[in-house]
Amino acid sequence: MPGAPELLIVLFLALLLFGGAKLPTLMRNLGKSANEFKRGMAETADDTDDSEKIKENV
Repeated sequence: MPGAPELLIVLFLALLLFGGAKLPTLMRNLGKSANEFKRGMAETADDTDDSEKIKENV
């Protein structure tokens, strides 16, 4: 797990590469992507649970 110095370096590089105006939009899109990924993983787990229940009933 990266520590505080590493996170500061990454933040500085992101600010340098993308600029201050684009950074909030980039972070917002990153958060939306993470939420979609979590939602997709939860749906996959639910589908797996449902298929296991069907197998048990057969």
